[in-house]
Amino acid sequence: MKAHFQYKKICAGRGYIADNYLYPFCLADAAKHSNMSPYHFSRIFKKTFNETPNAFLIRLRIEKAKKMLVTENANIMEICEKVGYQSLGSFTSRFHEQVGMPPSQYRRKLWSLSSEAYRYPSKAIPACYAYHFVGTSPK
Repeated sequence: MKAHFQYKKICAGRGYIADNYLYPFCLADAAKHSNMSPYHFSRIFKKTFNETPNAFLIRLRIEKAKKMLVTENANIMEICEKVGYQSLGSFTSRFHEQVGMPPSQYRRKLWSLSSEAYRYPSKAIPACYAYHFVGTSPK
């Protein structure tokens, strides 16, 4: 019963991070939503989800950016800002670390797979092929 209660608390903090991904990350605020100290929240989060709260935030932002890159005609800087980054350099670096290619190359590759402009390729072609082609997997 104690483990279930702790899981609900840590999920509340994770939900707070997900709901506020556009804003600068504050570990203390996320921990407060779980009624834990920042250190304890970070430790339990890592143990529960196999990633740090900051790594979760980065992954969430990049996943949202990936979808925007192929479904919107916004430029890279606009997408960068829409997912919570103020620095294009930081966004591009993080994107490249997570995906293995810069955002512009990712957009070109996936747009080339789709027969319709601004349509996410996984709706136009089998997702397993799209994920295999760009070297990413669904999470």
